[in-house]
Amino acid sequence: MLVDFELINLAREGDDAAFGEVVRVYRKRIFGTIARLIGRPEDVEDVGQEVFLRLYFSLDQLRSPAMFEPWLYRLTVNAAYDYLRRQRRRPEARMADLSEQQVQMADARASRQEARSEQDKRRLRDMVAGLLGTLSEQDRILLTLKEIEGLSLKEIEKIYRVNENALKVRLFRARQRVLKAYAGLAPAGGPAQA
Repeated sequence: MLVDFELINLAREGDDAAFGEVVRVYRKRIFGTIARLIGRPEDVEDVGQEVFLRLYFSLDQLRSPAMFEPWLYRLTVNAAYDYLRRQRRRPEARMADLSEQQVQMADARASRQEARSEQDKRRLRDMVAGLLGTLSEQDRILLTLKEIEGLSLKEIEKIYRVNENALKVRLFRARQRVLKAYAGLAPAGGPAQA
């Protein structure tokens, strides 16, 4: 837990300074989670503000300070779901919509601007984002919380309110779908390249 239980209790009792400190401590972590969940950097701050507004107006409903982090993640996941549902109605350009020439030009520009290791990191992030983009919202969020955010099964169990075995099955199936999507990236007659 990143903050003291007493700070959360003060925030629950209406102490704005305590609430501000909770936001300061969790802001970077929550915004990072949102960025990975929604995949649109330009909208991360708006969704993050929505999370902290929901937190502010519902903090009195928190039963125990010990449940704060799973509860905050639940608010974050719900805000991301709401955002993604709204975005479904809007068409958006994806990397897959670009021509091969446009992709190559973007890669050439990036190679001039960044060191080799940064290029490799970017390609890996893009590939992971592309693979996650092929999944359902539920699979993408579950894998992001487990594999990228590093939450334990117990923490995710509190967020989803399902038992650990059900989560293991969901994770297994989501990982299988990612592997299938990754295999689809392989050129004919050869293994997929990272």
